[in-house]
Amino acid sequence: MDLFLKDKVIVVTGGSRGIGRAISHGLAKEGAIPIIVGKTLESMEECSKEIKDFGGKVDFFQAELTDAEQCKNVCAKIMQKYPQVYGLVNNAGVNDAVGLEDGDYEKFVASLHGNLVHYYLMAHHLLPKIKEEKGAIINIGSKVSMLGQGRTSGYAAANGGRNALTREWAVDLLPYSVRVNCVIVAECYTHMYQNWINSIPNGEERLKQIKSKIPLENRMTKPEEIGDMVLFLLSKRSAHTTGQLIFVDGGYTHLDRYLT
Repeated sequence: MDLFLKDKVIVVTGGSRGIGRAISHGLAKEGAIPIIVGKTLESMEECSKEIKDFGGKVDFFQAELTDAEQCKNVCAKIMQKYPQVYGLVNNAGVNDAVGLEDGDYEKFVASLHGNLVHYYLMAHHLLPKIKEEKGAIINIGSKVSMLGQGRTSGYAAANGGRNALTREWAVDLLPYSVRVNCVIVAECYTHMYQNWINSIPNGEERLKQIKSKIPLENRMTKPEEIGDMVLFLLSKRSAHTTGQLIFVDGGYTHLDRYLT
């Protein structure tokens, strides 16, 4: 199926590792031009080489997204180099341990900056170009906005904000035919997930238990499965879909736990 993404310039924050890497690879394979934005130069160079090795187009810009001025500057650089920016995938972020009892104000606010504020900033600064292209914005969200996880107030609040902004922006951008959707992730096996499993006692046994609770096939979601949904929502194949929270999670969030 042609997704009509050929030569479309699409910015992907955190686009060189994990889910972001899968999104960047998927876009390039569809003929789009992913523009990776992140802070780790080495991983962006590595991901870009992978894409170029299979004949794809890609570019990257380094920025610390928790810094508002760097968000503004990197968007200006992108728009100067690429006058036609079609889309944005807000993906960068990290789970934390900023709980209600053992957290503090500074860490809580830092979590909001690391997981939510740059979603707003990147969309705000790139919006003039996205409006011109009648493009799309995709926010990547998490199950914790719906289920709660415990000891992660910062990340939970940020993800609740991502969901709310998705629908708020969808309303704001109706006059411009710009669509905004959110892809919600539950248990997706990335390098960061593997690092967590490696860091806890009896990690492999814990992983086995988690998989047993995922209704569809008792397995983790693959990053590429998240990426495929993002590509579809960016494309004109989903031309009448906006303001939606779409769960790619094997039924983890909504299906009855009795099943597992």
